[in-house]
Amino acid sequence: MVILKALPLKDMVKWTGVHFLALLAFMACIAALYYFELISVGIPWLSVSIIGTAVAFYVGFKNNQAYDRMWEARKIWGGIVNDSRAWGMMVDAYVTDQFSDNPIDPEDIHQIKQRLIYRHIAWLYAHRSQLLVPTPWEHISQGGRTATRIKQYQKELGVGLVDDEITRTELQLFLPQDEYERLISHANTATQIINQQSRELSALRRLNLIDDFRHTQMEDVLRSFYTLQGKNERIKKFPLPRQYANMSRYFVGIFIILLPFSMIPELMNIGTLGIWLSIPITALIGWVYLMMEIVGDYSENPFQGMPNDIPMMSLCRVIEIDLREMLRETNLPPKVEAKNGVLM
Repeated sequence: MVILKALPLKDMVKWTGVHFLALLAFMACIAALYYFELISVGIPWLSVSIIGTAVAFYVGFKNNQAYDRMWEARKIWGGIVNDSRAWGMMVDAYVTDQFSDNPIDPEDIHQIKQRLIYRHIAWLYAHRSQLLVPTPWEHISQGGRTATRIKQYQKELGVGLVDDEITRTELQLFLPQDEYERLISHANTATQIINQQSRELSALRRLNLIDDFRHTQMEDVLRSFYTLQGKNERIKKFPLPRQYANMSRYFVGIFIILLPFSMIPELMNIGTLGIWLSIPITALIGWVYLMMEIVGDYSENPFQGMPNDIPMMSLCRVIEIDLREMLRETNLPPKVEAKNGVLM
């Protein structure tokens, strides 16, 4: 998640400079054809403007849908934060020997609470890791120069900002070794972690460390985690329909190709100055449409390790700190700080 109020000019140039230079070169070639009178045909501006208006509406629709996907993902993670705190509160308050015939050592009670909370923290990091697995339609899966560029982009401004040895071993830190080895082999580790939580609640009920009411309430929270996990997986595994995502790119390309054959002849009517002004002006108009397309394209997948992603690592760390403080722990990990203006 980019946290800067405004993107620095140097970052904008780095991100979009290649596109603008390519448009300048294309417009200059068309202008040269007109200047040396190699072509004289011009497309009426009215027809190009109608296409431009239609393209703007279409790209606007795509961008709205891309933003909706990103905002829904953020709301889902907000639900995970809230329900995780509720889970910690219930574990802390509900797991007691109040209903047991035999008193339980407070240290044993604390160990049970720690196991339930640590397992939930493991679920957070497992869920995050699974959401970062690339899908076929994400940029990193396209291969060639696109994949190379995206890998570098992820390293400098994306998931690479927090991809260190600690983040790669988080899951193992919060699960017993035998449980870790068993759960990590499943196709969906996060799902099995929640299921393991449910099994432990059943065991606690048999030991009368929770009653039926508390058991039911805690199971409801686990079910809400499944619901939130499923919503995130729906966004991850179901792309913005390709007919919308791809056609907008073709429409923008058609508009940019037609644009100079309308704009340049119009501006040539004002004299020699017009032929020179037509190059940057036409390139600028094409750049605006191209950037609208690119912004939507990079926003439609909120879990691909890019700087406009949902800051899952930061949210996981916030939840971890909150839950471990409920266990009265003091040796807490630091919050994830933004780097290069990006919070991951």
